[in-house]
Amino acid sequence: MDHTALRLLVQHLRDAGVTGLVALGSTGETAALDDAEQDAVLHTVLDAAQGLPVIAGLAGNHVGHLHARLAHLNSLPLHAVLSPAPYYVRPSQAGLIAHFQALAEASHAPLVLYDIHYRTGVQMALETLLTLAAHAHIIGIKDCGGSLDKTQQLIADGRLQVLSGEDALIFHHLCLGAAGAITAAAQVAPGAFMALYRALRQGQLPLARALQHQLAPLTRSLFAEPNPVLIKAELARQGLIQATVRPPFVAGSPEAVHAMATQMRTLATCPDAS
Repeated sequence: MDHTALRLLVQHLRDAGVTGLVALGSTGETAALDDAEQDAVLHTVLDAAQGLPVIAGLAGNHVGHLHARLAHLNSLPLHAVLSPAPYYVRPSQAGLIAHFQALAEASHAPLVLYDIHYRTGVQMALETLLTLAAHAHIIGIKDCGGSLDKTQQLIADGRLQVLSGEDALIFHHLCLGAAGAITAAAQVAPGAFMALYRALRQGQLPLARALQHQLAPLTRSLFAEPNPVLIKAELARQGLIQATVRPPFVAGSPEAVHAMATQMRTLATCPDAS
């Protein structure tokens, strides 16, 4: 655990103007950390954030352990807790409703749902999400549901803050009226992604479209191998962290690292993305 590098990364993102941070997101290396290591990550991120909102990830399929972890998170000054469906188990829609309502009741911080069926194995139906939206302590969703129609209906309903969770669809979701994004790719180019966010918030569609065309090839290159392998390789190239990853991840292939670095150099030459 390199807490010096973690502090540096948080400072880097804070200086770039990001509006919040997610620690222990379930897509990266969180599953390779034990509880004590996860607690240490949260302590470092909360301290380095200097008041910037911090959301903590809470993932797993052992309900007892999830609630025990949540009891610990309740002692921390978190903006929210982000949680996906219990993976592999594939509960019914009624089971999902009961599961998330129980988490929301037990959590001191508001709950943000995480809809990512290709990792959890279960699709969260629109009706399920709208039912959960009625709970006062469920305030948002990280949307990786794969349906722009469902996304549009959630945004139109207005009760959940919809946060894009698919980096390739940030532009599309923000155009529909999403509140923002929880994005892995923005770590390597936070200024460019914040420029895209501001352009769309200010109605500067031509500028936003140009930024999207510049960021799309970079996003594709970053996810050519399992996340966060290539993102960590690029952050290491920038001097922010080391490129080491925990098993079962392995280091990025030379070809993928080279392709990603090429896209980063191309982005650096684009005036709109500065």
